[in-house]
Amino acid sequence: MDPHLLRTYVTVARFASFSEAARTLGYTQSAVSQHIAALENDLGLPLLGRRPVVPTPAGERLLEHAGSLLLRLDAARADLARFAAAPRETLTLAAAPLALRPRTLAALPAFGVTLRTLPRDEVPAAVATGAADLGLVDGLAAPSDPLRLPDVAPLTAVRVAEEPLAVVLPADHPLAGRAGLRLADLVDARWLDAPDAGFPLDRLRAVHGGPAGHGFRTALFYEGTDTRTLGALAAAGHGLTLLPVSLASAIAGAVAVPLAAPRLAHRTELLHTGAEPVVSAAELVRRLRV
Repeated sequence: MDPHLLRTYVTVARFASFSEAARTLGYTQSAVSQHIAALENDLGLPLLGRRPVVPTPAGERLLEHAGSLLLRLDAARADLARFAAAPRETLTLAAAPLALRPRTLAALPAFGVTLRTLPRDEVPAAVATGAADLGLVDGLAAPSDPLRLPDVAPLTAVRVAEEPLAVVLPADHPLAGRAGLRLADLVDARWLDAPDAGFPLDRLRAVHGGPAGHGFRTALFYEGTDTRTLGALAAAGHGLTLLPVSLASAIAGAVAVPLAAPRLAHRTELLHTGAEPVVSAAELVRRLRV
Protein backbone atom coordinates (compact mmCIF):
# COMPACT_ATOMS: atom_id res chain seq x y z
CA MET A 1 0.00 0.00 0.00
CA ASP A 2 1.60 3.25 -1.18
CA PRO A 3 1.67 5.73 1.74
CA HIS A 4 1.38 8.67 -0.69
CA LEU A 5 -1.89 7.26 -1.99
CA LEU A 6 -3.07 6.57 1.55
CA ARG A 7 -2.32 10.14 2.62
CA THR A 8 -4.29 11.45 -0.36
CA TYR A 9 -7.22 9.20 0.55
CA VAL A 10 -7.25 10.40 4.16
CA THR A 11 -7.22 14.03 3.02
CA VAL A 12 -10.10 13.52 0.57
CA ALA A 13 -12.12 11.72 3.24
CA ARG A 14 -11.42 14.48 5.78
CA PHE A 15 -12.58 17.29 3.50
CA ALA A 16 -15.23 15.22 1.65
CA SER A 17 -13.93 16.95 -1.46
CA PHE A 18 -11.45 16.06 -4.21
CA SER A 19 -10.86 19.73 -5.06
CA GLU A 20 -10.21 20.77 -1.45
CA ALA A 21 -7.83 17.85 -0.97
CA ALA A 22 -5.98 18.87 -4.13
CA ARG A 23 -5.53 22.43 -2.83
CA THR A 24 -4.34 21.17 0.56
CA LEU A 25 -1.86 18.68 -0.87
CA GLY A 26 -0.65 20.86 -3.73
CA TYR A 27 -1.80 18.44 -6.43
CA THR A 28 -4.12 18.87 -9.38
CA GLN A 29 -7.61 17.52 -8.93
CA SER A 30 -6.89 15.02 -11.70
CA ALA A 31 -3.85 13.72 -9.77
CA VAL A 32 -5.95 13.28 -6.64
CA SER A 33 -8.53 11.29 -8.60
CA GLN A 34 -5.76 9.13 -10.04
CA HIS A 35 -4.37 8.50 -6.54
CA ILE A 36 -7.75 7.35 -5.25
CA ALA A 37 -8.34 5.15 -8.30
CA ALA A 38 -4.88 3.58 -7.91
CA LEU A 39 -5.46 2.84 -4.21
CA GLU A 40 -8.88 1.33 -4.92
CA ASN A 41 -7.35 -0.79 -7.69
CA ASP A 42 -4.56 -1.95 -5.36
CA LEU A 43 -7.02 -2.99 -2.64
CA GLY A 44 -9.68 -4.27 -5.03
CA LEU A 45 -12.42 -2.34 -3.23
CA PRO A 46 -14.26 0.95 -3.70
CA LEU A 47 -13.23 3.32 -0.89
CA LEU A 48 -15.14 6.50 -1.67
CA GLY A 49 -18.55 7.36 -3.03
CA ARG A 50 -18.36 10.19 -5.51
CA ARG A 51 -21.66 12.04 -5.11
CA PRO A 52 -21.49 12.77 -2.27
CA VAL A 53 -17.81 12.11 -1.46
CA VAL A 54 -18.16 9.80 1.54
CA PRO A 55 -16.22 6.67 2.55
CA THR A 56 -17.72 3.29 1.77
CA PRO A 57 -17.84 0.72 4.60
CA ALA A 58 -14.44 -0.55 3.41
CA GLY A 59 -13.18 3.03 3.29
CA GLU A 60 -14.33 3.64 6.86
CA ARG A 61 -12.39 0.59 8.01
CA LEU A 62 -9.29 1.79 6.17
CA LEU A 63 -9.54 5.15 7.94
CA GLU A 64 -9.35 3.30 11.27
CA HIS A 65 -5.91 2.00 10.25
CA ALA A 66 -4.66 4.98 8.26
CA GLY A 67 -3.98 7.44 11.08
CA SER A 68 -1.68 5.14 13.02
CA LEU A 69 0.04 3.89 9.84
CA LEU A 70 0.85 7.39 8.59
CA LEU A 71 1.90 8.52 12.05
CA ARG A 72 4.32 5.59 12.31
CA LEU A 73 5.83 6.47 8.93
CA ASP A 74 6.24 10.13 9.94
CA ALA A 75 7.79 9.04 13.23
CA ALA A 76 10.26 6.74 11.46
CA ARG A 77 11.31 9.51 9.07
CA ALA A 78 11.80 11.95 11.96
CA ASP A 79 13.72 9.38 14.00
CA LEU A 80 16.18 8.68 11.20
CA ALA A 81 16.58 12.38 10.42
CA ARG A 82 17.90 12.90 13.95
CA PHE A 83 21.00 10.88 13.12
CA ALA A 84 22.00 13.43 10.49
CA ALA A 85 21.01 16.49 12.51
CA ALA A 86 23.65 18.67 14.13
CA PRO A 87 23.26 19.35 17.88
CA ARG A 88 21.12 22.39 18.61
CA GLU A 89 20.91 24.70 21.59
CA THR A 90 17.21 25.43 21.10
CA LEU A 91 14.54 23.21 22.58
CA THR A 92 10.86 22.70 21.78
CA LEU A 93 8.86 21.19 24.63
CA ALA A 94 5.29 20.01 24.06
CA ALA A 95 3.29 19.71 27.27
CA ALA A 96 -0.18 18.82 28.41
CA PRO A 97 -1.69 21.61 30.56
CA LEU A 98 -1.72 19.70 33.86
CA ALA A 99 1.87 18.54 33.29
CA LEU A 100 3.15 22.12 33.67
CA ARG A 101 3.80 22.31 37.38
CA PRO A 102 6.03 24.96 39.09
CA ARG A 103 8.99 22.58 39.48
CA THR A 104 8.82 21.74 35.79
CA LEU A 105 8.76 25.37 34.73
CA ALA A 106 11.67 26.18 37.04
CA ALA A 107 13.75 23.42 35.41
CA LEU A 108 13.48 24.88 31.90
CA PRO A 109 16.68 26.34 30.42
CA ALA A 110 17.02 30.11 30.71
CA PHE A 111 16.92 30.71 26.96
CA GLY A 112 16.25 29.01 23.62
CA VAL A 113 13.03 27.28 24.68
CA THR A 114 9.72 27.08 22.83
CA LEU A 115 6.94 25.81 25.09
CA ARG A 116 3.90 24.45 23.27
CA THR A 117 0.75 23.46 25.16
CA LEU A 118 -1.13 20.60 23.51
CA PRO A 119 -3.94 18.22 24.44
CA ARG A 120 -2.31 15.29 26.25
CA ASP A 121 -3.21 12.80 23.50
CA GLU A 122 -1.24 14.86 20.94
CA VAL A 123 2.01 15.12 22.91
CA PRO A 124 3.46 11.65 22.12
CA ALA A 125 2.84 12.16 18.40
CA ALA A 126 4.52 15.58 18.50
CA VAL A 127 7.68 14.04 19.99
CA ALA A 128 7.60 11.02 17.68
CA THR A 129 7.30 13.10 14.50
CA GLY A 130 9.88 15.72 15.50
CA ALA A 131 7.40 18.54 16.02
CA ALA A 132 8.76 18.69 19.59
CA ASP A 133 12.10 17.64 21.07
CA LEU A 134 10.60 16.54 24.39
CA GLY A 135 7.11 16.01 25.72
CA LEU A 136 5.40 16.20 29.08
CA VAL A 137 2.31 14.05 29.48
CA ASP A 138 0.15 13.40 32.49
CA GLY A 139 -2.73 11.21 33.53
CA LEU A 140 -4.42 9.14 36.19
CA ALA A 141 -2.58 6.05 37.39
CA ALA A 142 -2.31 3.81 40.40
CA PRO A 143 0.55 5.02 42.62
CA SER A 144 3.94 4.17 41.05
CA ASP A 145 2.32 2.72 37.90
CA PRO A 146 3.45 4.09 34.52
CA LEU A 147 1.03 5.90 32.23
CA ARG A 148 -0.56 4.02 29.37
CA LEU A 149 0.72 5.82 26.28
CA PRO A 150 -0.28 5.31 22.64
CA ASP A 151 2.12 3.16 20.66
CA VAL A 152 3.19 5.82 18.14
CA ALA A 153 6.96 5.20 18.16
CA PRO A 154 9.77 3.91 20.40
CA LEU A 155 9.68 6.59 23.09
CA THR A 156 11.35 6.64 26.50
CA ALA A 157 9.18 7.82 29.40
CA VAL A 158 10.74 9.18 32.61
CA ARG A 159 8.65 9.86 35.70
CA VAL A 160 9.01 13.48 36.78
CA ALA A 161 6.14 13.96 39.25
CA GLU A 162 3.41 12.13 41.10
CA GLU A 163 0.96 13.64 43.57
CA PRO A 164 -2.45 12.94 45.15
CA LEU A 165 -5.74 14.07 43.64
CA ALA A 166 -8.57 16.16 45.03
CA VAL A 167 -12.16 16.80 44.06
CA VAL A 168 -12.79 20.53 43.54
CA LEU A 169 -16.10 21.70 45.03
CA PRO A 170 -17.71 25.11 45.52
CA ALA A 171 -17.16 26.35 49.07
CA ASP A 172 -20.88 25.97 49.88
CA HIS A 173 -21.22 22.45 48.45
CA PRO A 174 -22.82 19.92 50.87
CA LEU A 175 -19.75 17.65 50.59
CA ALA A 176 -17.18 20.40 51.09
CA GLY A 177 -16.67 19.49 54.75
CA ARG A 178 -15.72 15.86 54.11
CA ALA A 179 -12.23 14.66 55.00
CA GLY A 180 -12.14 12.58 51.82
CA LEU A 181 -14.36 11.48 48.96
CA ARG A 182 -14.72 8.32 46.93
CA LEU A 183 -15.57 8.40 43.23
CA ALA A 184 -18.38 6.00 44.09
CA ASP A 185 -19.93 8.82 46.17
CA LEU A 186 -19.94 11.11 43.14
CA VAL A 187 -21.28 8.93 40.33
CA ASP A 188 -24.56 10.85 40.23
CA ALA A 189 -22.99 14.30 40.60
CA ARG A 190 -22.74 16.83 37.79
CA TRP A 191 -19.20 17.15 36.41
CA LEU A 192 -17.13 19.39 34.21
CA ASP A 193 -15.94 17.46 31.17
CA ALA A 194 -12.58 19.02 30.27
CA PRO A 195 -10.52 16.44 28.34
CA ASP A 196 -7.70 18.88 27.54
CA ALA A 197 -7.47 21.00 30.70
CA GLY A 198 -8.40 18.25 33.15
CA PHE A 199 -9.44 14.63 32.79
CA PRO A 200 -12.09 13.31 30.38
CA LEU A 201 -15.11 11.89 32.15
CA ASP A 202 -14.72 8.65 30.20
CA ARG A 203 -11.51 8.12 32.17
CA LEU A 204 -13.32 8.61 35.48
CA ARG A 205 -15.99 6.13 34.42
CA ALA A 206 -13.25 3.65 33.50
CA VAL A 207 -11.38 3.88 36.81
CA HIS A 208 -14.66 3.78 38.75
CA GLY A 209 -15.41 0.47 37.09
CA GLY A 210 -19.15 0.94 36.79
CA PRO A 211 -21.33 0.01 33.80
CA ALA A 212 -20.16 1.50 30.49
CA GLY A 213 -21.42 5.05 30.06
CA HIS A 214 -22.91 5.12 33.55
CA GLY A 215 -22.73 8.14 35.82
CA PHE A 216 -20.50 11.22 35.91
CA ARG A 217 -22.99 13.37 33.99
CA THR A 218 -21.62 16.32 32.07
CA ALA A 219 -22.84 19.64 33.44
CA LEU A 220 -20.58 21.72 31.18
CA PHE A 221 -18.11 20.75 28.48
CA TYR A 222 -14.94 22.86 28.44
CA GLU A 223 -12.89 22.72 25.24
CA GLY A 224 -10.01 24.94 26.42
CA THR A 225 -6.64 24.11 27.94
CA ASP A 226 -6.52 26.75 30.72
CA THR A 227 -6.52 24.97 34.08
CA ARG A 228 -7.30 28.23 35.90
CA THR A 229 -10.54 28.56 33.95
CA LEU A 230 -11.40 24.96 34.78
CA GLY A 231 -10.88 25.65 38.48
CA ALA A 232 -12.94 28.84 38.32
CA LEU A 233 -15.80 26.97 36.65
CA ALA A 234 -15.79 24.42 39.48
CA ALA A 235 -15.67 27.16 42.13
CA ALA A 236 -18.65 28.87 40.48
CA GLY A 237 -20.72 25.70 40.76
CA HIS A 238 -20.80 24.65 37.12
CA GLY A 239 -19.72 21.11 37.97
CA LEU A 240 -17.15 19.09 39.89
CA THR A 241 -13.65 18.39 38.63
CA LEU A 242 -10.68 16.29 39.70
CA LEU A 243 -7.25 17.94 39.84
CA PRO A 244 -3.82 17.44 41.40
CA VAL A 245 -4.07 18.49 45.04
CA SER A 246 -1.46 21.25 44.71
CA LEU A 247 -3.50 22.93 42.00
CA ALA A 248 -6.90 22.19 43.51
CA SER A 249 -6.01 23.70 46.89
CA ALA A 250 -5.02 27.02 45.30
CA ILE A 251 -8.38 27.74 43.60
CA ALA A 252 -10.12 30.77 45.07
CA GLY A 253 -13.68 30.17 46.24
CA ALA A 254 -13.36 26.39 46.08
CA VAL A 255 -12.63 23.55 48.48
CA ALA A 256 -10.29 20.70 47.58
CA VAL A 257 -11.36 17.41 49.17
CA PRO A 258 -8.79 14.58 48.83
CA LEU A 259 -9.78 11.61 46.70
CA ALA A 260 -9.88 8.64 49.09
CA ALA A 261 -10.81 5.86 46.67
CA PRO A 262 -9.91 4.41 44.29
CA ARG A 263 -6.18 4.77 44.94
CA LEU A 264 -5.10 7.06 42.12
CA ALA A 265 -2.36 9.60 41.62
CA HIS A 266 -1.69 12.33 39.10
CA ARG A 267 1.43 11.19 37.27
CA THR A 268 3.61 13.25 34.92
CA GLU A 269 6.17 11.73 32.56
CA LEU A 270 8.81 13.24 30.29
CA LEU A 271 8.98 11.71 26.81
CA HIS A 272 12.02 11.61 24.56
CA THR A 273 13.28 9.48 21.70
CA GLY A 274 16.52 8.35 23.27
CA ALA A 275 18.52 9.81 20.37
CA GLU A 276 17.92 13.48 21.00
CA PRO A 277 20.35 15.89 19.30
CA VAL A 278 19.23 18.87 21.35
CA VAL A 279 22.00 19.86 23.76
CA SER A 280 19.67 21.30 26.42
CA ALA A 281 17.34 18.28 26.32
CA ALA A 282 19.70 16.00 28.21
CA GLU A 283 20.11 18.61 30.93
CA LEU A 284 16.35 19.02 31.25
CA VAL A 285 15.89 15.27 31.57
CA ARG A 286 18.53 15.23 34.31
CA ARG A 287 16.86 18.07 36.22
CA LEU A 288 13.40 16.57 36.10
CA ARG A 289 14.23 12.93 36.78
CA VAL A 290 12.95 11.76 40.19
